[in-house]
Amino acid sequence: MDTKFLNTFVVVVECGSMAAAARQLNVTPAAVAQQIRTLERQLDAPLIMRAGRTVTVTAAGARILEPARDLLRNAADLHAVAVDDVIGGELRIGASITALTGILPDILARTVAKFPQISVFIQPGFSIDLHRAVERGELDAAIALEAPFALPKTCCWKTLREEPLVVLAPKRLAGCDPHELLATQPLIRYDRNQWGGHLADEYLKKAGISPIERFELNALNAIAVMVDRGLGVSLVPDWAKPWPEGLHLVRLPIPMDFEPRRIGVVWLRSSIRIRLLTAFVQEARASSSLPSQAKASTAGM
Repeated sequence: MDTKFLNTFVVVVECGSMAAAARQLNVTPAAVAQQIRTLERQLDAPLIMRAGRTVTVTAAGARILEPARDLLRNAADLHAVAVDDVIGGELRIGASITALTGILPDILARTVAKFPQISVFIQPGFSIDLHRAVERGELDAAIALEAPFALPKTCCWKTLREEPLVVLAPKRLAGCDPHELLATQPLIRYDRNQWGGHLADEYLKKAGISPIERFELNALNAIAVMVDRGLGVSLVPDWAKPWPEGLHLVRLPIPMDFEPRRIGVVWLRSSIRIRLLTAFVQEARASSSLPSQAKASTAGM
């Protein structure tokens, strides 16, 4: 079976039409159709249904879609395994929402500049889901929050950034005591069901603060906008830029010593793509700077 035909099938499904797939593959629509027909004969099953200019995947096509993607990834990795002096192939990387717009772009910029033959598939998600995906081998690595439990021996972890908790408040409250703000102003909670939000909740309990409940959500940028609009204050990690623009806020350091939120990279210890993973982790470490990131700031956003 020609893996090129499998790739054509995957591209057709992702594009939704023969013509779009042909443009992406830089071949004619007739060539795409011929390759699909050949693949269907080899598998003795219809893989797509044509409806005018669009196509939909059949039940048989849906069943082989993910195995086909996996096979194509493994085939691409064979070159990287065979050629010792070239680091290339595809990595499947997960990223939490704040990492996706914060530290990941800098890491990727360093990685692809140094290793141009690397390609990266990026899957956004919540940290707990990303950890599980790495453990199951669905992702090679993830930029995520540090897990509040011990990792399995199949995985490795490296902290890239520490984010101390800060009180997010309107700029007019810059001179106020952070604990007094948390106790007297309406609180916009960082979702307690998420690891970062749970950390903030633990701090409130340690400080003996019973906040005035108002909102609770898992979206740091949205929380910043809500604070700017005068809806309350919030206790959040001092997350990486970019922040929303045009907001008049301050980030007040918390008075008590407390564990920061940690963001890092988790990856599989044993993988066919270990050379690619090692290169990615090295560039991730090189792009991080813990000392400068661990200090909270009272400057406005």
